[in-house]
Amino acid sequence: MTVLVTGSRGTIGSTLVSLLRAAGTPVRAASAAPEKLDLPPDVETVRLDLDDPATFPAALAGARQVFLYANPAHIDAFLADAKAAGVEHIVLLSSSSVLYAGAEDNPIARHHLAVEQALKASDIDATLLRPGAFAGNAAGWAWSIKSTGTVALPYPGTQASPIHEADVADAAYAVLAEPRLRGAAYHLTGPESLTATEQIAALAAATGREIAVETVSPEAWKESMAAYMDAQIADALLAYFASYDGRPDHVTRGVEELTAHPSRTFAAWAAENAESFRPSPSRTPPRPVQIRGSGPASNGILAS
Repeated sequence: MTVLVTGSRGTIGSTLVSLLRAAGTPVRAASAAPEKLDLPPDVETVRLDLDDPATFPAALAGARQVFLYANPAHIDAFLADAKAAGVEHIVLLSSSSVLYAGAEDNPIARHHLAVEQALKASDIDATLLRPGAFAGNAAGWAWSIKSTGTVALPYPGTQASPIHEADVADAAYAVLAEPRLRGAAYHLTGPESLTATEQIAALAAATGREIAVETVSPEAWKESMAAYMDAQIADALLAYFASYDGRPDHVTRGVEELTAHPSRTFAAWAAENAESFRPSPSRTPPRPVQIRGSGPASNGILAS
């Protein structure tokens, strides 16, 4: 049964395509820009833009399972075309933000809830993967670490349990491969709740550099993010940061239950990606400074 993987240019999607291919499962890698996919030539590719319903029928033709990124824009049309194509099972990459109080008022959670609710109203079997903060969100600190050796945070006390993207791909593969796991919702986290300072310390250890944590006001942080995210999203993140300031994040065994292996640690992610946080050899590295600050901190992005 062919599996259609949306978002195949992303870390999770591309990893899942590789897992399915290695298992001999027919897989079709979908992307809004398939010409930019970096996949082996024997992997079928297709154009699928979740903002363009005209691309849905051809991408879905012959697929029996779908790994779906959450995009509510045309979800009803997507599900109608999926049903017409004979799709039997959809695995949704949702977000743990839907689990918390006030989810309906949170723009991040609302985005994912809309897709979850559409799937629940459909007669296609659906499995919901609800990861929390991705370990890879720490990449948002890379420029600052490389250029100044400092990370500015509005709440260096916020905690998160960052999940390695490879664990999300492993979980998705498990529910695609094993019918008994389908139809449920899984809250996925990393193996431990960490402060931002602890995450940055892991990056410092992986890179062999000292990195400072600077506390800034929420207003200053929001202003610094204005060019990169919508104000509503920034406000939702700030509210999340504040709510987990000094409060441990949830830690679940969802990854282990689905994959039979423990969740990968943030330290492992940091070691794998250390080069991304080191200055280019062609430039003078910033003056090393000692890590400062303590307490919990999020890695910056709540949702998938």
